[in-house]
Amino acid sequence: MRKFAAALESAGYVAEVMGRSFTFIVRKPRLPVTMRLMYDYGLKSLPVVMTVAFFSGMILALQTGIQMAKLGQEQYIGVIVALTFAREFGPFMTCIVLVGTVVSAFAAEIGTMTVSEETAALEVMSIEPIGYLAAPRILALTVMTFFLTFCALVVGLLGGAIVSHAQLGVPYHRFFDLALDSLSGRAWLGLPKDLYSGLLKATITAYVIGAVGCASGLRAQGGALGVGTAVRRAVITSIVLILVISYDFTWLVYRAFGP
Repeated sequence: MRKFAAALESAGYVAEVMGRSFTFIVRKPRLPVTMRLMYDYGLKSLPVVMTVAFFSGMILALQTGIQMAKLGQEQYIGVIVALTFAREFGPFMTCIVLVGTVVSAFAAEIGTMTVSEETAALEVMSIEPIGYLAAPRILALTVMTFFLTFCALVVGLLGGAIVSHAQLGVPYHRFFDLALDSLSGRAWLGLPKDLYSGLLKATITAYVIGAVGCASGLRAQGGALGVGTAVRRAVITSIVLILVISYDFTWLVYRAFGP
């Protein structure tokens, strides 16, 4: 019962961080700090995201292509890779990478400040820790996740095209023509629905996991051991939430707009 109550309390605090951070982002955005954080946590994560996306596209194309070649349908590998990356794999993979590289850093940095009483000092100076520390980090992660997810889609398609051509003999123009055709219909505001929904899903997920990392850091206690516990808690919670949000968002999109 105590663990259940503690879990509810943690969830409530994360919701509070999300709501109050949104208020600070709208009313008092710290844009210079946010831009620096976008570079530190976003652009510096780009090589990792692109590497994972490239090889993921290659693996997906190879494994799918082997089976499709048995049916004589290997020319449609581009459709599979494009839809998989746009709808699910691009947002999911990007957010998982960012949990390890960024969310854990949020929890460690803010947790260290909390156990060393730096956040308490901010409160003494009438500076809100959520607005000063959490809001810029959450905003930076949210914006850069949108950009990184789009890059993951492009690089994943490139990796899939290379394998499809080298291993299965699918011409590059055939791969990309079918891939782009599969994403060209059912537009929302000028973007294909599959691409738009994937990017929106990644953006929403990034806001949530960013708040989880910051909230875990703000609730850290017990010195260095407590910081480690906060990081572990943030990573585990974020991974679970990525899976939950991914399924729920996809279900809502296709219930509302169809396949």
